[in-house]
Amino acid sequence: MGDDSEWLKLPVDQKCEHKLWKARLSGYEEALKIFQKIKDEKSPEWSKFLGLIKKFVTDSNAVVQLKGLEAALVYVENAHVAGKTTGEVVSGVVSKVFNQPKAKAKELGIEICLMYIEIEKGEAVQEELLKGLDNKNPKIIVACIETLRKALSEFGSKIILLKPIIKVLPKLFESREKAVRDEAKLIAVEIYRWIRDALRPPLQNINSVQLKELEEEWVKLPTSAPRPTRFLRSQQELEAKLEQQQSAAGDAEGGGDDGDEVPQIDAYELLEAVEILSKLPKDFYDKIEAKKWQERKEALESVEVLIKNPKLEAGDYADLVKALKKVVGKDTNVMLVALAAKCLTGLAVGLRKKFGQYAGHVVPTILEKFKEKKPQVVQALQEAIDAIFLTTTLQNISEDVLAVMDNKNPTIKQQTSLFIARSFRHCTASTLPKSLLKPFCAALLKHINDSAPEVRDAAFEALGTALKVVGEKAVNPFLADVDKLKLDKIKECSEKVELIHGKKAGLAADKKEFKPLPGRTAASGAAGDKDTKDISAPKPGPLKKAPAAKAGGPPKKGKPAAPGGAGNTGTKNKKGLETKEIVEPELSIEVCEEKASAVLPPTCIQLLDSSNWKERLACMEEFQKAVELMDRTEMPCQALVRMLAKKPGWKETNFQVMQMKLHIVALIAQKGNFSKTSAQVVLDGLVDKIGDVKCGNNAKEAMTAIAEACMLPWTAEQVVSMAFSQKNPKNQSETLNWLSNAIKEFGFSGLNVKAFISNVKTALAATNPAVRTAAITLLGVMYLYVGPSLRMFFEDEKPALLSQIDAEFEKMQGQSPPAPTRGISKHSTSGTDEAEDGDEPDDGSNDVVDLLPRTEISDKITSELVSKIGDKNWKIRKEGLDEVAGIINDAKFIQPNIGELPTALKGRLNDSNKILVQQTLNILQQLAVAMGPNIKQHVKNLGIPIITVLGDSKNNVRAAALATVNAWAEQTGMKEWLEGEDLSEELKKENPFLRQELLGWLAEKLPTLRSTPTDLILCVPHLYSCLEDRNGDVRKKAQDALPFFMMHLGYEKMAKATGKLKPTSKDQVLAMLEKAKVNMPAKPAPPTKATSKPMGGSAPAKFQPASAPAEDCISSSTEPKPDPKKAKAPGLSSKAKSAQGKKMPSKTSLKEDEDKSGPIFIVVPNGKEQRMKDEKGLKVLKWNFTTPRDEYIEQLKTQMSSCVAKWLQDEMFHSDFQHHNKALAVMVDHLESEKEGVIGCLDLILKWLTLRFFDTNTSVLMKALEYLKLLFTLLSEEEYHLTENEASSFIPYLVVKVGEPKDVIRKDVRAILNRMCLVYPASKMFPFIMEGTKSKNSKQRAECLEELGCLVESYGMNVCQPTPGKALKEIAVHIGDRDNAVRNAALNTIVTVYNVHGDQVFKLIGNLSEKDMSMLEERIKRSAKRPSAAPIKQVEEKPQRAQNISSNANMLRKGPAEDMSSKLNQARSMSGHPEAAQMVRREFQLDLDEIENDNGTVRCEMPELVQHKLDDIFEPVLIPEPKIRAVSPHFDDMHSNTASTINFIISQVASGDINTSIQALTQIDEVLRQEDKAEAMSGHIDQFLIATFMQLRLVYNTHMADEKLEKDEIIKLYSCIIGNMISLFQIESLAREASTGVLKDLMHGLITLMLDSRIEDLEEGQQVIRSVNLLVVKVLEKSDQTNILSALLVLLQDSLLATASSPKFSELVMKCLWRMVRLLPDTINSINLDRILLDIHIFMKVFPKEKLKQCKSEFPIRTLKTLLHTLCKLKGPKILDHLTMIDNKNESELEAHLCRMMKHSMDQTGSKSDKETEKGASRIDEKSSKAKVNDFLAEIFKKIGSKENTKEGLAELYEYKKKYSDADIEPFLKNSSQFFQSYVERGLRVIEMEREGKGRISTSTGISPQMEVTCVPTPTSTVSSTGNTNGEEVGPSVYLERLKILRQRCGLDNTKQDDRPPLTSLLSKPAVPTVASSTDMLHSKLSQLRESREQHQHSDLDSNQTHSSGTVTSSSSTANIDDLKKRLERIKSSRK
Repeated sequence: MGDDSEWLKLPVDQKCEHKLWKARLSGYEEALKIFQKIKDEKSPEWSKFLGLIKKFVTDSNAVVQLKGLEAALVYVENAHVAGKTTGEVVSGVVSKVFNQPKAKAKELGIEICLMYIEIEKGEAVQEELLKGLDNKNPKIIVACIETLRKALSEFGSKIILLKPIIKVLPKLFESREKAVRDEAKLIAVEIYRWIRDALRPPLQNINSVQLKELEEEWVKLPTSAPRPTRFLRSQQELEAKLEQQQSAAGDAEGGGDDGDEVPQIDAYELLEAVEILSKLPKDFYDKIEAKKWQERKEALESVEVLIKNPKLEAGDYADLVKALKKVVGKDTNVMLVALAAKCLTGLAVGLRKKFGQYAGHVVPTILEKFKEKKPQVVQALQEAIDAIFLTTTLQNISEDVLAVMDNKNPTIKQQTSLFIARSFRHCTASTLPKSLLKPFCAALLKHINDSAPEVRDAAFEALGTALKVVGEKAVNPFLADVDKLKLDKIKECSEKVELIHGKKAGLAADKKEFKPLPGRTAASGAAGDKDTKDISAPKPGPLKKAPAAKAGGPPKKGKPAAPGGAGNTGTKNKKGLETKEIVEPELSIEVCEEKASAVLPPTCIQLLDSSNWKERLACMEEFQKAVELMDRTEMPCQALVRMLAKKPGWKETNFQVMQMKLHIVALIAQKGNFSKTSAQVVLDGLVDKIGDVKCGNNAKEAMTAIAEACMLPWTAEQVVSMAFSQKNPKNQSETLNWLSNAIKEFGFSGLNVKAFISNVKTALAATNPAVRTAAITLLGVMYLYVGPSLRMFFEDEKPALLSQIDAEFEKMQGQSPPAPTRGISKHSTSGTDEAEDGDEPDDGSNDVVDLLPRTEISDKITSELVSKIGDKNWKIRKEGLDEVAGIINDAKFIQPNIGELPTALKGRLNDSNKILVQQTLNILQQLAVAMGPNIKQHVKNLGIPIITVLGDSKNNVRAAALATVNAWAEQTGMKEWLEGEDLSEELKKENPFLRQELLGWLAEKLPTLRSTPTDLILCVPHLYSCLEDRNGDVRKKAQDALPFFMMHLGYEKMAKATGKLKPTSKDQVLAMLEKAKVNMPAKPAPPTKATSKPMGGSAPAKFQPASAPAEDCISSSTEPKPDPKKAKAPGLSSKAKSAQGKKMPSKTSLKEDEDKSGPIFIVVPNGKEQRMKDEKGLKVLKWNFTTPRDEYIEQLKTQMSSCVAKWLQDEMFHSDFQHHNKALAVMVDHLESEKEGVIGCLDLILKWLTLRFFDTNTSVLMKALEYLKLLFTLLSEEEYHLTENEASSFIPYLVVKVGEPKDVIRKDVRAILNRMCLVYPASKMFPFIMEGTKSKNSKQRAECLEELGCLVESYGMNVCQPTPGKALKEIAVHIGDRDNAVRNAALNTIVTVYNVHGDQVFKLIGNLSEKDMSMLEERIKRSAKRPSAAPIKQVEEKPQRAQNISSNANMLRKGPAEDMSSKLNQARSMSGHPEAAQMVRREFQLDLDEIENDNGTVRCEMPELVQHKLDDIFEPVLIPEPKIRAVSPHFDDMHSNTASTINFIISQVASGDINTSIQALTQIDEVLRQEDKAEAMSGHIDQFLIATFMQLRLVYNTHMADEKLEKDEIIKLYSCIIGNMISLFQIESLAREASTGVLKDLMHGLITLMLDSRIEDLEEGQQVIRSVNLLVVKVLEKSDQTNILSALLVLLQDSLLATASSPKFSELVMKCLWRMVRLLPDTINSINLDRILLDIHIFMKVFPKEKLKQCKSEFPIRTLKTLLHTLCKLKGPKILDHLTMIDNKNESELEAHLCRMMKHSMDQTGSKSDKETEKGASRIDEKSSKAKVNDFLAEIFKKIGSKENTKEGLAELYEYKKKYSDADIEPFLKNSSQFFQSYVERGLRVIEMEREGKGRISTSTGISPQMEVTCVPTPTSTVSSTGNTNGEEVGPSVYLERLKILRQRCGLDNTKQDDRPPLTSLLSKPAVPTVASSTDMLHSKLSQLRESREQHQHSDLDSNQTHSSGTVTSSSSTANIDDLKKRLERIKSSRK
């Protein structure tokens, strides 16, 4: 028995592990009881058993095990931590429970498994159960299957993953054990219930008998869809809802839900992929080529068998597809054609998306084969092409399909149209954009007019389908010319389509197997992908140019571009014109004469051809007058110009008449409706005269007017062709010059580059130099718009000419094209009417890539060449590759069809000879450039293999592969690469090189994309495995790529994907995800819609990137800017219009646009701080050099890579200076739109600019300085301050540039230095500039000295560092300099100082040589400036500057603010100029009246203070108003309605970025401070408070721990938060809106902040804590009293429960509660007592009396009792009526306690809780009971606390203390503020002195000892009375006391550092207020002022007194005191 008693004593957990089974049994039973009792799932009790649960289930004793299982089940059900045990417990259940003979054990085991699934651990459970299926024990297998079946039946197929179960089913059906087979059958039936027929394919190979049995069972199943009966914890509300639904409406609702569930499982997903390539017969490729058709048939049949597998494994099917394609295309035996088509169908179905890469090769062949008439062939081909369509997108095959549409064979045309119709059915409006629809409709419209009826019908069907899919609005524009009959036919077909859509009748019948539910096109896997595939054109609108136009295929050929039809705007306006006037017919000369005579004077017409020139001239004058007076509508333009052209017409010999004539032409073009017909009449004559010396200008004006009327593209083309058809070189050169100008004026939009190129080439070859020069100038202008790709057209010119062209281009580099000024207004309205059509730009657009003639090279890729490339001998292979390179080189630009080349090159990418691999990569790079965007179609078959090469072990091969991939991606965009599984397959390969290169590449590309295909998620599992790769580099690259994946996929998806990882990996990865979430960059902004396609191609400097918001479309260069508001007007604004024309033309087309439209600076949180840290910790080189070495440049490059767009970085670090210019132009453009980014990368930008200072190229330097000016202007607007690091790595290099020989540069540098003082204190600038005076360059010395003079002049002597003396001595040295300019500068600087400082200068500069001194004196005499005005200016100027810097409590922000104080100091100290003191600005003056009227705390929002003339008694104390940075100008118009604005700003309060948060807070503060606006916050209070405490939490947890962050920033943020809150809680109506929960969190945050020791260590920390203190008091007083009381009770309860919480925290919560108790007498009526008592009830339930007594401190129990006691006292017995909200009163002792109290208070007046509070008051006269004493004291303290009776109260307290000397007033003082305590004690002291009649006191308020004033003792009554009635002298001490209280309230110091007066030592407590407001923040600044003043004044009155002379006489002091008395009496009387 000894043993027994041993284990009985053990604790439960030890019993559970005991070796005796009885002990364990008892342990499990007790554990079970414990588990059932614990109500809180998060209770710490659970954790004790964590490690034991596995033992519970695996106990070796069967009886004990049963009990263990019961306990384990309860544990899993209730414990919060149970999830951690899943793996071990379930594996224990599987191995040790499922094999038990007892059914009960098995049931419990299954229950435990299901319970784990319920607590969200389904995957882990399933994994263990599937492992159990491999167990040898059939019992275990059966139990595992049963468990899975039950889980599926209860939780449904969403929770239980079916794929792995289905995978093992066939194996289970083959088991020898019948029980296993039966169980397998049951689970198969259960699975069938959920996924229906999707289960058939995987089970097709099981035993036929079993299959039959299954079929029978399946038939019996109900057809209604199943639904889960049990839910995960997170879904249990759903369960409740479902139950309600079922009870309410039977199953009516159910049907709706299930619709979603059924198609969820795609049978394809459940299948195992089969690898068939290796199973092909060895001789397949030989047989398929055999002569005998039987052999070919055998070969095809062998494939047919293999492709019956419904899912095929991805692989390289290129050869197989090629062989099959050949059979389809070339074989003469139609049976084999059908068989090959069938094989292709099988491949497409089995591979799905993976077949997409071969689709392009096969589609044309199949379509052309439709010429076969045999039905079975046609059907096989239809099936094949339909299956293939599902593997790709319509966009990808559109080229091939459109090419076949022009075939002559009617069957081909018919079948192609039918195929298009079927394809359209799979499209949606978004996947069938206009750009795609346009070419198809054009082709189909030809077919509806075909002679063959079947072709027409098929075309009608296709058009009808299109109409159905995208709606009439989209299709109608293309059907404009169709007659009504045909239109009706199309509509009729459209109506029929619905039937086909639903039934999938006729031709598409066989597609069922891989296209479930054709009606739900996008729902099933294959079709669904297409939605994502066409991301490139998601909006059918104007955003993109039609890809068909770009792809350079037949549609372009089929459609000749109209002669000026390029571009967008051109089209619009042309259309507008067409609708108005282009219809003007050519009139005969008679009609013209008739019309002209109707509007012109008769004499005019007669004299037109007079032989006398004077008459002709007079006639012209009349003509002109008549034209000027004519109305636009009446003017017959054509008639008039024909009159002018009448003999002598343009052969006019008199130049005056000719000039007039040309002027009239211009007038007619401007004033009339001038048509192209009229233009034709005059243009020839104009061109003829353009070269004329006298008339040329008039001719140009007329041409410009015509261009404006008839559009520049048309006019220009006419004019240029006319000029070049003549021989006159003068006319040619002038025409070209006119065109150059016109392009600048009209913009480039719509110009047909091609048309000009040939003429320009002619001009370049001209013998006349003027023509050549004009042509080159024109090219320069075109270059501005077209970019570098323009050069391609001229590459074959002579080198000399080419160099001239290059020089011209160079001049233009970095310039942005001017905004068009003409050609906008006239037709803008008509343009917009046509906007619908205008959306589609014409094909002739100036995307240069499209203009280039592309060569067809497929015929050169012969089979010999291909076999050469694949030869065994590497030399021959090399020859083959060389040949290919040659072919591509010669062709320059090629068409996409390159025959067999892709497969040949692909083979060479894994060549054993690395040199060939590199050569192949180079060829592929060439190929990308040559083919342009069309290379897209080769990405899958050639691009992906290039990625494989990234895994090569050789560095140079990898580099070449990366360059190639980038060259391809540049052309194709990223979409093609990310689609499908190819990329994820590459990442899956465990090759460290491949992984790191690929991840690096993705990390570079992903941030630039705005959207990615959904397939990106497939890469995530491999990304996670890379995060744990053995190779460190791979891990690093994976970590770098993580944020960019997250940017596209979102945190949720990424976190969800960790589900499949092992637990340890999962935790690690989740931690990394959290980290990445913080660094996640924002997606690049989408481009604005002003442009026809995103801009920003290879020459970004040319235009505004479209990603800038509309306002930023205005160029930021110095030209006049159009108003942004107008830019949004309906007629395209000038800028927007030019933007459309300026569409980026460069070879890079689409990709480049994507790349460059994103932000150029990527904001990396804390990036800058980290860089500074690295530099401080010497991890990187310090930016300090005389000339930059390579390692500095490399280091900067590396640092920039993470936060600067890749393409911009390439420009910035390019070896050619022109690229630097480009980069600067882009940076200027983005300056406004990317402020955050610029500030985030400021250190790097400045460092990069210092490198530019070392460049020799002036244009770069000028551009850099231009940028710097804009940059510093922006920074000062943003109120940014340079950090020390930024300043020291930039200013020294800028100072060097001040010595540049060029004047203009020096001027710029000085301007920048000037602006820098706004963002960096002048006093810190001074040493840098001083350093510059030591330079060897005399210009630099002189400029630096001048700059120093300017600094002193603007900011006074305090800028001189380290001291004025040292600085001036150094400056004075330069008076003796060799260089005259330096001498002058030094003298001028010292004269400036003299003007500010007077003769003191001579002392400061020390000894000078005689010569120097005489020069200085002479100069001073000459300047003859009296030193008076300067300091005044100084004082005025500086506060202004300082003012815009200070924000709420941002006096903490260093920088110019400190200059301010020193400046004011200096103003003070200049005792010679009393007027300086008057200059203090009004808002800095202290208004005593305001403060007196205030009730004890200083309000944060200081009103506009009024300046009182106090007869110069006080020198004003400067308390600057805590100014808040002005609300951003967009605040009002940013959002139209206030609520959304406020929501937006509040959301920013919780931002992780400190500056964003501060800005939001200041904006809210602005609203709160204005009474009229504050109401707007109503309804948002909770939201605002939540954002605030989230920010507090963020600061506490993140920012404070972040060493990179400047702590000043945090203090600044705290100040803003606290200031805001104080403003909020002063507005009672708003304060009351805060709800309990929010108040609880807020109080939690504030108290945590008060206890944050890290804050106390900061220099301003104490101030923050005081302010928080004040805020807490405000919150307690102003909030809804019920809510705050309730919140405090809950908070106290939480803090006592939480083990981690500090006792100090609970103590502060209780202090708040005591404060509330004190307020109760006033607030009791407004409190909802029922709620408070409910909270107390809950508190007492959680903490019964016994538990409270166990607490270390007795405070909680005392607090609670005091609260209850006070409530009882105030409410009496009625309090018992307020227990209504408590359901079960017996759960706590509340009711009993209240009853006891009521009873007790009836019996006697005192109470226990009262006694407790006054333990100290002992031995008081026995007669007065303790309670009475207490009440008496309480009464006294109440008096002291009130304004009116404060003196009376003090007097009574004094009497009381005298009477009971041992009375203890400590308890009353203890809970009051420090300030109140010191006030009471000081009051008692004063009374004591007066009563004792002490003659003299020395005050603590700074009256200096030499002027002590006698105090006449006065009775107390006098003190509290309003005035001194009998005129006797009252001691000043009383007033000084009052003044001291005032000062104390303002947070000003009462004591002097030097003579600490005796009174303070008499006080027991230091007189420092614990609560402070933002005024305290000024404290430190003011003390500086005060100290400096004390040095200059021998006496002052508490630093509140002016000084007319050095000392103050006692008479003046008496006057002061009298005045003080008067003021105080005024104040008192006003109080009464």
